[in-house]
Amino acid sequence: MSSENESTRTPGKTAPGRIDPLATLPVFFKLKGRKVLLIGASEGARWKAELLAATGAHLTWVTGGEDTECAEFAEGIAARHAEGFGPVTLLARPWEPGDFAQAAIAIADGEDEAEIAAFEAAAMAAGVPLNVIDNPPHCAFQFGAIVNRSPLVVSISTDGAVPVLGQAIRAKIESILPAGLAAWAKAARDWRPFVQARKPGFAQRRRLWERFTTQALSNPDAVPSETFRDDLIAQLAAESTKPTAGFVSLVGAGPGDPELLTLKAVRALQAADVVLYDDLVSPQVLELARREAERMAVGKKGYGPACKQSDINKLIVEVALEGKRVVRLKGGDPLIFGRATEEIDACRAAGVAYEMIPGISAAQGAVASLGLSLTERVHARRVQFLTGHGEDGKIPKDINWPAIADPQVTTVLYMGHKTLTEFAARAFAAGLPEDTPACAIINATRPEQEEIRAPLKRLGALIPERPDGPVLIVIGSILRDR
Repeated sequence: MSSENESTRTPGKTAPGRIDPLATLPVFFKLKGRKVLLIGASEGARWKAELLAATGAHLTWVTGGEDTECAEFAEGIAARHAEGFGPVTLLARPWEPGDFAQAAIAIADGEDEAEIAAFEAAAMAAGVPLNVIDNPPHCAFQFGAIVNRSPLVVSISTDGAVPVLGQAIRAKIESILPAGLAAWAKAARDWRPFVQARKPGFAQRRRLWERFTTQALSNPDAVPSETFRDDLIAQLAAESTKPTAGFVSLVGAGPGDPELLTLKAVRALQAADVVLYDDLVSPQVLELARREAERMAVGKKGYGPACKQSDINKLIVEVALEGKRVVRLKGGDPLIFGRATEEIDACRAAGVAYEMIPGISAAQGAVASLGLSLTERVHARRVQFLTGHGEDGKIPKDINWPAIADPQVTTVLYMGHKTLTEFAARAFAAGLPEDTPACAIINATRPEQEEIRAPLKRLGALIPERPDGPVLIVIGSILRDR
């Protein structure tokens, strides 16, 4: 990167992406001890009766007349009172407008349009939100498909469009969300007063719950013990007597596809106070950061305005010394041509703790998107990564050209499209055949990925002078069938 370019841009704050339109607002009603009205005697109404009683609500269930199944169902609910189920008042008569009085919410089952209109009028007059079972146009709120790890509860809504899809998604979440997390969620609820009694600051409180969450996710089937709780409280007490220490995570964002992020990278993003990110980081990856995190663009490209590396180093240290958690987010893998060493040295010199979270490299992502392997037992026994320009913007002077000419190597050239013609000429002079297959991949792994394939001799002339995205060039026999 030329120093001339680096002097033309300074780090700057950016706003998080704005939320997309919502078909419905996901909310959770607290119903314990509150009156809930249920009208109807169908199978759907019986399921709603159990669901509502499970919240601890005081259920008033108007069945329209004597109904044996509803009566037996109400008895079954009453038998679960010790589990926290709320009481049920069964009214074997038609509903009346007065039934809506003081209800937190109301659920009604009916198909007759006149009756539904009467439900709506009575609910509106009483100021009670109404749900008409399986009739979305007449619902002020809707029920989603539920994953129950109470007090951890997940609800999925399709706005009534495709309930079967919501149920399928629920099944997937059920399969990956350990049942033991319910115990951890209950422990968090029970332990919160112990934490609040210490009156910790926001940062200290968040650190405690991050430790709690790490333990819960790494060992979800373990029983959260009082010993662990006491250790958390002790750590909190120790930290309250000294300034909050900052921390830096150098995180690889991968080549662009957010699904290629590691779980550790996602956790770092969701714990960040500040995210310093490059231009090559995709918006979809940046969206995974904590919404409250401050975002700062510290862009570096192979052409156009760029931030000085010295300014970035200084900013990383300054923010960390304020006691904040900093994520330095880089496209690809920060350990490959990411200037990670310079940023590590700055942290060490300032005494700032740091960690490295590698990412899927641009080379891995690009070649995988082509359906190829970087190495092969016969044709490509070695792989080498090179940068296409040094600090002066020209081809580095210390390239091992005989290694480039090796017929059994895959060469991946980073930031090399501007110098590719000269690079190819010098490789040919070292013995590399001019018809060696090559491919330029622009925006690897992203929806707008573009591939330009040609023998190396012709490839440089085919790449746009200013491509709309990062360019990676792959050279070698792995492309022979392409």
